[in-house]
Amino acid sequence: MRRSIRLLETRWALAVLATALLVGCSAAQRPRPSSEPPPAAPEQPSEPEARGSEGAMSPEASTLHAAGVEAFGKGDLKTAAEKFERAIALDHGAVPALVGLASVQERRGEPAKALESYQAALAIAPDYGPALMGEVRLLLATGRTAEADALVRAAVAKFPDDAAVLTARAEVSSVRGDSVTAQQLAQRALKKDPDYRPAMLTLARDHYRARRLDLALYTLAAILDGYGQENPPRDKNNADARLLRALIYGERGRRKAAMDELAAALEARPDLVEARLLLSAYMLEAGNAAEARPILEKALEYDPANVFVHLNLGDAYRLLGKPGDALEHLQWVARQDETMAMVHYNLGLVYLLSTDLPGVSEAEAIELAIQSFEHFKKLEPRAARGAGDDADDLLARARNKKAIIEALAAQPEEPAAAEGTETP
Repeated sequence: MRRSIRLLETRWALAVLATALLVGCSAAQRPRPSSEPPPAAPEQPSEPEARGSEGAMSPEASTLHAAGVEAFGKGDLKTAAEKFERAIALDHGAVPALVGLASVQERRGEPAKALESYQAALAIAPDYGPALMGEVRLLLATGRTAEADALVRAAVAKFPDDAAVLTARAEVSSVRGDSVTAQQLAQRALKKDPDYRPAMLTLARDHYRARRLDLALYTLAAILDGYGQENPPRDKNNADARLLRALIYGERGRRKAAMDELAAALEARPDLVEARLLLSAYMLEAGNAAEARPILEKALEYDPANVFVHLNLGDAYRLLGKPGDALEHLQWVARQDETMAMVHYNLGLVYLLSTDLPGVSEAEAIELAIQSFEHFKKLEPRAARGAGDDADDLLARARNKKAIIEALAAQPEEPAAAEGTETP
């Protein structure tokens, strides 16, 4: 049963991330649509990716922006936002700082504010790649595909040969299922700028969405590994590329290779919550909750309202014998989205398998376990083999335990021995 539970969670995490990649980039949730892509890390000052001089900042603003990037990398969103806001106040043309602020706002679950920041950046520099791609992907993630399409078409009308603009339009075409156009646009972007990394990744993502997995791996190898001395890797530390390759390896049952890719992705970008989520799921599958716990706890520093991180962290605490902490995280998830089947499954495990639950008697815990598994079955009535197929067994186990508790409670108490008499 233990392996079935762990296998369920890893396959579920893979499915969540893969489904999200088909629309956006991966799967952070707040709760919000599961297809929302993760916010990109703020751009380093040495790589502004601006066109012309629009990305240039004053020395004071540049220093503040660098401090904001450093704080973001440590998961200190409060300090990062303060530094970016001060940079913007000092230099109203600080486009990278506006994009950095948008990244923080996305992590905080403030998509409307993030869109305003992206739009403010594009008002100053309409072809600034990180701002354009950030707004496009946020619109796509929230189901506003028509708005994303209108945005990129307007940008193409002004900058028809700009690599960033062509890549943004390729991303929209790919999400809409027009792989042919997406590939053509991304290739055009690379002809304009052979080293434009986002275009390379868009090519790989489009192959993945179209289920051309071998071509996706070939493209990712060109980005991360290269093909000999004449074709060195284009961007060997690209964390998003490593995350995508990990997903493909996971789908093909190559767990060790997937975990290696995820570890490399986090070394390059500690803020990549999606990589933390999937790596921790593999660890939980192996029963290694001790190593999964700090990975998930760090993820909450970057994305404190991510329901998937809370879900897995709750299960890690259960495995570590901390049922109170487990319930705190799982009940939080249930309050955010009571239709999420997995949270009821995991709550059932806590109530059924844990001891010394705070404020809950053994009889109450078993009743709550039964309710949780029954709710799970209502939400997932046709659980596939390896994806919740043990829910019936767990429910039967809980009902049997309830019957035993009730039978013991119904037994009459033994009469107390009369005073002065000896007991045998």
